[in-house]
Amino acid sequence: MPHFSRELAATSRSLDLSVGTVVCIPCFRRPQHLRLTLDSLANQRTHRRFAVVIVENDASRRESVPVAREFLEAGRFPGLCVIEPRQGNCQAINAAFETALATFSAATSFLMIDDDEIASPDWLELMVRASETTCANLVGGPVLPKFDDDMKRGLCRHPAFRPAYDRSGPVPVIYGCGNCLLTRPVFAMLAKPAFDLRFNFLGGGDTDFFMRCYRAGMKFHWVAEAVITETVPRSRTNLGWLALRGLRIGAINYHVQFKAAPTMRSRVMVLAKLLARLPLSLFRAARLLLTEEAVIALHPMTVAAGSVLAAVGIELQPYKASKIGP
Repeated sequence: MPHFSRELAATSRSLDLSVGTVVCIPCFRRPQHLRLTLDSLANQRTHRRFAVVIVENDASRRESVPVAREFLEAGRFPGLCVIEPRQGNCQAINAAFETALATFSAATSFLMIDDDEIASPDWLELMVRASETTCANLVGGPVLPKFDDDMKRGLCRHPAFRPAYDRSGPVPVIYGCGNCLLTRPVFAMLAKPAFDLRFNFLGGGDTDFFMRCYRAGMKFHWVAEAVITETVPRSRTNLGWLALRGLRIGAINYHVQFKAAPTMRSRVMVLAKLLARLPLSLFRAARLLLTEEAVIALHPMTVAAGSVLAAVGIELQPYKASKIGP
């Protein structure tokens, strides 16, 4: 077995290093959700051999490790679980992909699913097949919300929960890594680490990553049938959380655009556009109020405000845990 710079917490009894597909799962303090995620992977309808790389990003509590060990030692699928002691969203994702790339040297397809998501039975087969038949460098699919509160089902139209595309086919770019496939050459074409640590606690490292892939001329494809469902607790359906989500999206947009602006002139243009969007967002919100409920209509305003606040150094850090210990 290859040398690990990160602690190896669990592994399957047999580990086939020649598999062509690896599923990566970054984890943080959601062991019960992780159980559902792993169960959905164990029940995939495919003849393809695949492995799973699980990354525990809480080196103190390690709540994900017993669940990972249970599935791996029972032979539900081959794979391993490692500990990434450096906390943060991008640290965990980088650890997952880096471990997968180094361990499974024959693998050409690397998928990712979050530890609060459930893969539909044909998810892996559809994603890998799309990559093979289209020669796309990156493949994305929808993450559909499953609300704990049935009264909130109308929020599926909210931009925070609505997939980027409705139909399968070539697309300009994808934005989130909660349902994605990356081919091995993608990682060779970009600087390391793949996911920029400047987005580690804010989030949006996936948006930045995919935009860099887009600027590098890589090919994207969308598979509408490769559905993943995401558990949405009640705490993420209230007005306060959705407003903060909009502010965070705005901050991410600012940082992605500002990072891509190489000159002072282009950076000034980014700031000018962001400022212009603030009054325009009021008009958009007013129009949306004619057809949508207020929590959806207010989203353009919170996104615009989030960009402006980020420009003056005010932003959220939702992936920075207030306490790492038990």
